[in-house]
Amino acid sequence: MKPGPSRTPTALALVRGNPGKRPKTAEPGPSIARPAPTPDLSDEAKAEWLRIVDRLADLGLMSDIDVAALTAYCDAFGEWVAARRAFALIQERNKITGGFMVRTPNGGVQIAPLVSIIRAARSDMVRFAAEFGMTPSARAGMDIDVSSGPGTKPATDTASHYFD
Repeated sequence: MKPGPSRTPTALALVRGNPGKRPKTAEPGPSIARPAPTPDLSDEAKAEWLRIVDRLADLGLMSDIDVAALTAYCDAFGEWVAARRAFALIQERNKITGGFMVRTPNGGVQIAPLVSIIRAARSDMVRFAAEFGMTPSARAGMDIDVSSGPGTKPATDTASHYFD
């Protein structure tokens, strides 16, 4: 790998435009695909896959060779949802620390393991999401015509239903 920031995929660069007018050499372009979710995904991870795979394909950002990266993103999403649900149950029972702190066997206090799991899953999820242009900063400066075309449908589904 070369040092410095990751290169922007051509599909994202075309959407963002080229304000620096630097020449863009095209990387190998696998054909666009809408692969099925891998069978080992949790229900939450599979629902996230189904929610985003068509949108990514419409933007030219999904191919068969991206399955592992999207699986990793969806796995992190599923872990995050499961950990948040478990943590919510703990928070209901622990009004003093809100579930954020636990007592160790030797009498000390430390951050609850679920807090670390939530943070790690969230970090992984955001890192993988950025690879697919699914974060605001990853989309910053995109130059798209929102009046028509693929990928311009308004989002109607959010993760909020996981925490109702």
